[in-house]
Amino acid sequence: MTQAAETLLEVKQLHKSYGERQVLNGINLSVEKGEVIVVLGPSGCGKSTFLRCLNGLEQVQGGEIQYRGRNLVDASVDWTEVRQHIGMVFQNYDLFPHMTVLDNVLLGPLKVQKRDKAEATKQAEQLLERVGLLDRKDSYPRQLSGGQKQRIAIVRALCMNPDMILFDEVTASLDPEMVREVLDVIQVLARQGMTMIIVTHEMGFAKSVGDRIVFMDQGQIQEITPAKQFFASPTTDRAKHFLDVFQY
Repeated sequence: MTQAAETLLEVKQLHKSYGERQVLNGINLSVEKGEVIVVLGPSGCGKSTFLRCLNGLEQVQGGEIQYRGRNLVDASVDWTEVRQHIGMVFQNYDLFPHMTVLDNVLLGPLKVQKRDKAEATKQAEQLLERVGLLDRKDSYPRQLSGGQKQRIAIVRALCMNPDMILFDEVTASLDPEMVREVLDVIQVLARQGMTMIIVTHEMGFAKSVGDRIVFMDQGQIQEITPAKQFFASPTTDRAKHFLDVFQY
């Protein structure tokens, strides 16, 4: 008998507005432990705003975000605590320029989680080794390429031992030759069972890494489809047109 999958995150009728402008209009999505969700859609459709709502960086005007049965929309929620479980990696790295690579990675585990320095350092160095950057642990961000900075940002998120990680267009600001090294790290995380929601415009990557594709347009989810099925035969005309633009 197959064990039932654990639902980590459940979004119900999520609404987000900026003044009169409706950015998210009734988003519904369940994410199971170990699942990789890839969010696709045209620019300005609400993908990044959706991730920022899940991480408490944007206030919502309606709906629920249930994490392990707890409603994160509640005003009493401590987002500093929640972000230890729901990590996020941004397009622009957000590394502190005056701190070394290792110090950037250790900031959260030591300051927020109050972990033992020796234990946290050991984990940080193991993670840096996994992404091929242990030899740069004493370097400063200005001494790194964009791809290296983004891999450091991923290590920083992983060192908090999150249940899931949100990736917001993490290759958008990289030169094409640096994109592959970042996507390879995320591919490994997927194989290792990390729960992820990924916003990307890299279609080949989305097809290979995603369990399900969430296609958004105009602040709404137009379809949620297994990745292979989405790229072979999307169910909506809007998604078909979107893929035609990318020559799929």
